[in-house]
Amino acid sequence: KRYVRKGVPLEHRARVWMALSGAQAQMDQNPGYYHRLLQGERNPRLEDAIRTDLNRTFPDNVKFRKTTEPCLQETLYNVLLAYGHHNQAVGYCQGMNFIAGYLILITNNEEESFWLLDALVGRILPDYYTPAMLGLKTDQEVLGELVRAKLPAVGALMEQLGVLWTLVVSRWFICLFVDVLPVETVLRIWDCLFNEGSKIIFRVALTLIKQHQEFILEATSIPDICDKFKQITKGSFVMECHTFMQKIFSEPGSLSMATVAKLRESCRARLLAQG
Repeated sequence: KRYVRKGVPLEHRARVWMALSGAQAQMDQNPGYYHRLLQGERNPRLEDAIRTDLNRTFPDNVKFRKTTEPCLQETLYNVLLAYGHHNQAVGYCQGMNFIAGYLILITNNEEESFWLLDALVGRILPDYYTPAMLGLKTDQEVLGELVRAKLPAVGALMEQLGVLWTLVVSRWFICLFVDVLPVETVLRIWDCLFNEGSKIIFRVALTLIKQHQEFILEATSIPDICDKFKQITKGSFVMECHTFMQKIFSEPGSLSMATVAKLRESCRARLLAQG
């Protein structure tokens, strides 16, 4: 755990993520499965949904440009298509393109990217990408509860202004901080995500909010607070990924998976009751 928290060297990242997440074991147990998925029955709606998002995925990254040979857009299309066939309850959902794109850049391997995506969407992030997005909505509420307990002044301001958490943090959760925080910081967060599970997302979110608490508390309106939440993901604090990673394990204080599970249960029940 300590070794992973200090950051996995780039050249070992794919191997380490595959091992930690259980993706390697799944791939070994299902030889040929990925390629069979690509040859499965066509689903025009799924194909169109994926194609629509291809050009929006890392438009500034030269490897994803149509003019590049080989262009990673095709690889990305295959990984997302295979996943849509594999997990029909999810199909394809916006945000998965960014996650799969990062996996492809790190692994350089289509099949490994598919199995890592499966580990994230199927196991590590419970129910984030299904049509109702209940897991995602639940976790945003869980963050709200954690902020109320650990940073009550921010919790009170959010309540006073009537700001829904989904307004300010949904992108953090859906994209797992891709295109939100700097690349190296995101990769360090993912090292821990694959090893320690989804509570890491709460640690990162709480640290960002705690570090900029004074700044957030200056907000006087909903647009103002939305703007401040965008600004706190930029600047030297998040660029210094080594210090940042140390902070996410010290600043929020104790946060066990049991606490998260308990909060998830009560928030989920509340959301279901609201219909």
